[in-house]
Amino acid sequence: MYHLVFPVKYRRKVIYGMLSEYIKAVCLEIGDRYELQFVEIGTDEDHVHFFEQSVPTMSVSNIVKTIKSITACEVFKNHPEVNKDLWGGNFWTRGFYANTVGQYGNKDMIKKYVENQGRKYKAIHTEQLRLW
Repeated sequence: MYHLVFPVKYRRKVIYGMLSEYIKAVCLEIGDRYELQFVEIGTDEDHVHFFEQSVPTMSVSNIVKTIKSITACEVFKNHPEVNKDLWGGNFWTRGFYANTVGQYGNKDMIKKYVENQGRKYKAIHTEQLRLW
């Protein structure tokens, strides 16, 4: 099991609304095709967290390459409005965060963390707007 984080190129805040749901749908199709099980997918405006499980023969770099390339192609093809914020044909940055998740101890904690991505920021942002 892995916890993966992919930032958007230039940390642009382009993942919201329908694009967030579209990325999740594409990932579920990737999971069916490549024997990846997405336990949880959490999106924020400028990055995505994945909590996924794969077959032991697939390396982390291959998992990342597969997810990044397919999601980027599909996003640019079906959501051309993203092109105005992301030029040069890249949706994701070159880097990524990857960490293994043990079956005992922190599995539920990581799942909950990924599930709640974006909610804390929106709650804080809304609260700050109320103060002003």
